[in-house]
Amino acid sequence: MSEYKKSERIAAIVKILTDNPNRLFHLSYFMDMLSSAKSTISEDIDTIDHMLMEMGMGRVVTEAGAAGGVFYLPAGSKQKYREFIDDLCIDLSNVERIIPGGFLYTADLLYSPGTCSMIGEILASCFAGGKPDYVVTVETKGIPPAFMTARALGVPIVICKHDSRVTEGPSVSINYISGSTKNIRTMSLSKRSMKSDSKVIIIDDFMKGGGTARGIINLMKEFNAKVLGIGVVVATKQPEIKLVDDYFSLIDLVDIDEVRDTVRLEVGNWDKL
Repeated sequence: MSEYKKSERIAAIVKILTDNPNRLFHLSYFMDMLSSAKSTISEDIDTIDHMLMEMGMGRVVTEAGAAGGVFYLPAGSKQKYREFIDDLCIDLSNVERIIPGGFLYTADLLYSPGTCSMIGEILASCFAGGKPDYVVTVETKGIPPAFMTARALGVPIVICKHDSRVTEGPSVSINYISGSTKNIRTMSLSKRSMKSDSKVIIIDDFMKGGGTARGIINLMKEFNAKVLGIGVVVATKQPEIKLVDDYFSLIDLVDIDEVRDTVRLEVGNWDKL
């Protein structure tokens, strides 16, 4: 049958599975590619699953039946995620990140592939059980964490725009009120962006009053989509009552004192809801 060594088969399977999180592969795919028997591939996958779990790097899930197969679930340990978020809090506490108006500069972290990939993996772990069809966000800085969350879940990303564009065809637009500034804004989404009656999660980089998230929820109603939940990288502690409920945050921004140059951050509720 196969002339590939076990180490070579395992390397190939790990590469394919980890490059395509949550994508189901039939065993026949690997059998044909590696010219190996089903029993051989099954043993290789058992070895990979054990290795990943031992190292806290996720696991390989097997689905039985004729339509079954295997897929990679990128699920690290809570301790690993907590250590990452603690380090992120330390980085974001740098007073040089303070932006007038009570905001933090986060673009360098959100646009860092390695950092944002871990952010997406953690956010995805909060919603994996719901099996969403899409990850939805709004332009612009919400795109990187939403994209990485979508990658970890193995689903497409849908981006709401602040204005409709002729290059995207007919679109649905709504007006919403910003939760922080109370200004009226517009949000649009192409009718071709997603199928009706889908399950979605909302991911954004920052939440203050929750107005943007509420706007996306209202826009999703126009597509008969079910919103499974909301995840954000950073959420402010104030206002305490926001326009949305039951959201996950990786980090909570407690206070920014622009006079004293201090930033107070806390670990969010990502592992508590």
